[in-house]
Amino acid sequence: MMGSGGFGGDNHHTQPMAEINTTPMVDVMLVLLVIFIITAPLLTHSIKIDLPQAGSQSNPEKPDIVTLSINGEGKLFWNDAPFEEAELASRLGTEAQKKPQPEVHLRADKQTNYQQLAMVMSAAQSAGIEKLGFVTEPNSKK
Repeated sequence: MMGSGGFGGDNHHTQPMAEINTTPMVDVMLVLLVIFIITAPLLTHSIKIDLPQAGSQSNPEKPDIVTLSINGEGKLFWNDAPFEEAELASRLGTEAQKKPQPEVHLRADKQTNYQQLAMVMSAAQSAGIEKLGFVTEPNSKK
């Protein structure tokens, strides 16, 4: 036999160490626990302030709806009341100044001339009307 214990040519196969040294991990966990115990009361401390009270509107006002109708002969109706074409620009201008601005619903007969519709739409745009909708009937045939 050669030497008694070195790195020599022993044919002893030693088992690797199967235990994990947990002492450093326990030390770290204890340090973290102490830090948490010290800082936890500081995190729950709050500053007392008097916050302002604010009220909110429940719902904004719904705008009015103005119905502008044109029959087959080209006659104009403002909310089902007849009026002259010369008054159209002034009526639309008055409605455009309101806050909130009303919606204008345009109802036209099937026989209405496209030129008449284009004139009404142009007058509404010139007056500053932001919401102009077309009213139609659903098709009953499927």
